[in-house]
Amino acid sequence: MSGGRPFGDALPHIRVMPPGPRSRALGKRLRRAESRNVTFIGDRFPVFWDEALGSNVRDADGNVYVDLTGAFGVAFAGHRHPRIVRAAAEQQHRLTHGMGDIHPPAAKVELLERLTGLAPWPEARAVLASAGSEAVEIALKTAELSTGRSGILAFACGYHGLTLGALATTHRDDFRAPFRRRLYDGVAFAPFPGRPEEVSPSLAACERAFEDGARRGAAIGAVLVEPVQGRGGVRIPPPGFFPALCALARQHGAAVVADEVFTGLGRCGSMFAGPPLGLDADLICLGKALGGGFPLSACLGTREIFDAWPESAGEALHTSTFLGHPVACAASLAFLDLVESERLHRHAASLGEHLLAHLREGLGGVAHVREVRGLGLLAGIEIVRRAPASPGPAEVVPWEGAGARIAARLLAQGVMVLPAGDQGQVIELTPPATMPRELLYHALDQLVRAVVDLPE
Repeated sequence: MSGGRPFGDALPHIRVMPPGPRSRALGKRLRRAESRNVTFIGDRFPVFWDEALGSNVRDADGNVYVDLTGAFGVAFAGHRHPRIVRAAAEQQHRLTHGMGDIHPPAAKVELLERLTGLAPWPEARAVLASAGSEAVEIALKTAELSTGRSGILAFACGYHGLTLGALATTHRDDFRAPFRRRLYDGVAFAPFPGRPEEVSPSLAACERAFEDGARRGAAIGAVLVEPVQGRGGVRIPPPGFFPALCALARQHGAAVVADEVFTGLGRCGSMFAGPPLGLDADLICLGKALGGGFPLSACLGTREIFDAWPESAGEALHTSTFLGHPVACAASLAFLDLVESERLHRHAASLGEHLLAHLREGLGGVAHVREVRGLGLLAGIEIVRRAPASPGPAEVVPWEGAGARIAARLLAQGVMVLPAGDQGQVIELTPPATMPRELLYHALDQLVRAVVDLPE
């Protein structure tokens, strides 16, 4: 219990300043066992999770947090939802593993039928995988087979994963630079418009990419885009951009791939975020929330585009050992049941409106807050500062690292958020749709204070 509320919907409760002694000890052990590149170990990060339920996380030292990250957006239905846990446990008692493309588990068929039934096309097909980046790889392979073109148009600040094929389309140079010589170079990047005045320059850059091809003249066969850029800083394109982009793609014979790994399945207030924004995709990538906490992703597409793959003669051209893992499929089916029966996507739309209104009221007039923006329960606060310019008045620039500073301060108060944006200048929020409104407001009030009091 915390603040008279049971764990799952409890207020923050910090017993020992995080990271506490047990988290610090685990950090030392991790450093001796894991590649030093993977987990950042510092004075204020990380805390090691021991338990999670609903809207709460408990760390190894017994501290209780309100989780506004939803564990990278995975816990859209809340942590450890009992219906998902029960479905996974029942499946595990019957069948823990199958042979996905040889002797498939029945749960794989059920999930594929469910997903293709949700797809925004009259007849759809799908391929399952384990991670979002693999779903992106499947989509890019499918687009190349369908169009016969290997060039890809992607967008600045986009994030599509770190496997080599997906990494070639991820824009951040710090991820790309060490592996540049191994990356496919037939990718053209266009600016992603976050404001109305940026739409025309972005579309002009897209038109040039279609006309000129990607590097070495590779003709564009795939347009890969997030309906809302998540890790790029919760950037939402203005109305009209996606219809114009899709018209360009159709005109030039390219397939449109919507990376909905972060935005799909209710997070942004609808089952898929793209269609309400005018994004008419041929392929949709899903992940994160899809598995209900288990590693699972999928690539959905029209039957026509997937028929570019040859009929299997016993050897699949794209498969993996854990394809259609039965426990993950059972958890996903339970999650999709929850989304539909509890109307979590509609709840996300309503709760997201309250979230944005609460933040805008609390942060209105704060000089270093450029914008509070979001769609459903994917929201961001962009932090800026004034930098001296010579000659002339001070220039407003992104406040590099502000998101991480605010995240560290809030962690000490029992609230979890994440930094985002190309310079870490955005605080990103992806809370569970099941979070009680009063608990959300309590956490948002702490966030507002942390942003207002951000020290220079």
